Amino acid sequence: MPHGFEEDSRRVDGALTQWRQGDCMLGDEWFLHRFEPDAPLTPEAREVAVGGAYLCETPVRGLMLATQTCDIVRPSRTRPFVEVTPLVKVDDHILREVEFGRRPGYAFIPGTVGERLVADLDRVMTVEKAVVVTWKRREGCGSDEDRRRLASSLARKRARVAFPEDFTRLADGLKNRLVEKHGRQTDEGRALRALREIRVRAAPSWGAPEVELLFWFIRDEDSDHLLGRPWPDMIEAWLRLVPAAGRFVLVEGIVATLADLSARDYVESDRLDLDHLS
Repeated sequence: MPHGFEEDSRRVDGALTQWRQGDCMLGDEWFLHRFEPDAPLTPEAREVAVGGAYLCETPVRGLMLATQTCDIVRPSRTRPFVEVTPLVKVDDHILREVEFGRRPGYAFIPGTVGERLVADLDRVMTVEKAVVVTWKRREGCGSDEDRRRLASSLARKRARVAFPEDFTRLADGLKNRLVEKHGRQTDEGRALRALREIRVRAAPSWGAPEVELLFWFIRDEDSDHLLGRPWPDMIEAWLRLVPAAGRFVLVEGIVATLADLSARDYVESDRLDLDHLS
């Protein structure tokens, strides 16, 4: 065992007691990934592939800890690694969509909202815990609700449903409408911004020869006063963009709050994500 290993481990463990999942370091940093020299797929990889390299470092604006808090604070002797994701800057429109969970390729971090930085979940890098100790900590999540939302984003990235291709084509008009109108200062734009999420239930199943679709448009509890038009009018207009066709023989929709849904309603439906429909 190297001289000083025990002392170094204790020092690292002590310094990490304040770090939590979602905490960040901001500033110039590098993200490392491996590529195939004969088929580099990114501009950064193509730039260095000419020298026969197979590792590429890309400059990023910072990094977010993606590892669960319980594993961050476990002894570094037995759990020496943590996972980090790079921070990327997005415009206000995308930031809002990420905040409401409509871009599962990204995670919203309340602590970096002022810089419009979100976590790019398509890229994950492993570092030793001693590296984290050298960083200046920026708190990512300041409340239990924020931490639950981040944990949900990280889980959904790996666990979200794979919608059938014919449903993706069917929902294309609705997706385009959401993207086009979300930021508008209209009743429709305000309604879209008041939606926590959109879920869809396929009965009896996604693979059935005939499928009935039920869209749940889940709104914020206090959103009624924001609109000049009633919610049913909004739902009717959105459902016209998803006409019954092919094996999708019926399309219906309901506007509700989370309190209105039963646990069964929620678990038997799947979240509609813009990234997944793109």
